[in-house]
Amino acid sequence: MPRFDADLLCRMSSGILQHAGVPKGHSALQTALLLEAELRGVPSHGLLRLLRIVERIGNGVIDPGTSGAHEWRREAFLSVDGLKGLGPVVADRALTLISERARQTGIALAAVRNSNHIGMLGFYAERLAKAGQTALVFSTSEALVHPWGGRQALLGTNPVAIGVPTEAEPFVMDTATSIVSMGEVHDHANRGAPLQPGWALDEKGDPTTDAQAAKSGALAPFGGAKGYALGLAFGLLTSSLTGAALGREVRGTLDSHALCNKGDLFIVIDGPNAMLAEYLAQLRDAEPADGFERVLIPGERGRACRMERLRNGIPLADRVWADLQRLAKQAGIKGD
Repeated sequence: MPRFDADLLCRMSSGILQHAGVPKGHSALQTALLLEAELRGVPSHGLLRLLRIVERIGNGVIDPGTSGAHEWRREAFLSVDGLKGLGPVVADRALTLISERARQTGIALAAVRNSNHIGMLGFYAERLAKAGQTALVFSTSEALVHPWGGRQALLGTNPVAIGVPTEAEPFVMDTATSIVSMGEVHDHANRGAPLQPGWALDEKGDPTTDAQAAKSGALAPFGGAKGYALGLAFGLLTSSLTGAALGREVRGTLDSHALCNKGDLFIVIDGPNAMLAEYLAQLRDAEPADGFERVLIPGERGRACRMERLRNGIPLADRVWADLQRLAKQAGIKGD
């Protein structure tokens, strides 16, 4: 795929969003989320989502100017009505508030509803971990995953991210409870690339490697029955605390017209941090198994990818670049 300079893509995305009515600061935050996903090698949460964001703003299901309404239900429990705001903008404000509160109370959480897609959860977990706080981030999605032993999509991908401070780079784990995200299926479809066997079922409930067919089918839970159990648990936890929709009732992250009714949950823990760098070094220095060059810590591959793409450019699928150029032209932005 052709590669593009990160600064160019940042300028185009920010300009496109501002042309769509997004305030400058909000456009910078939404763009930072999309670009960070591209830099980390997670195109499913990157610029392929920009067109849908613009369409959702035009259809009135995103209010680009709000950061949400906030109510402290308990000393350390923040309830957030996102008021249809951009996901990263609502999340950023909620995290700022509970980060400050956690420094007083030791722990604080924000339960967010009526917001929009927040993108790569590790973006938020890393922010808190770099500030010396431990973070847990959960989100729900449309029913895209079949239960273990089932053939139909009844669960969300229900991802989780955990950020833990260390003396060096923070530890950040970010994963969906499906074997892949639906965004990754869309990325494969955009590139005309087949899925790996075992990733998905088609709309009839039969195994498929056709990304286009999988878009109307179901994703597999990672790790079989255990991944199914975790995905169900995270979905129930998030929905119970946010009051958001669950399962097949969820809408608004994969379309351009429905109000987004999924939930997001952020938990921030403040306090003394153990010395962890030495233990992580032991893992890195462990003898690798056959077929592996070395043992990696979660997040390291993404950091290495980020450095490489800042040097050499970000690869974009032809369809994503074409959409970006078209939106830039409409906004009067030079796209080269």
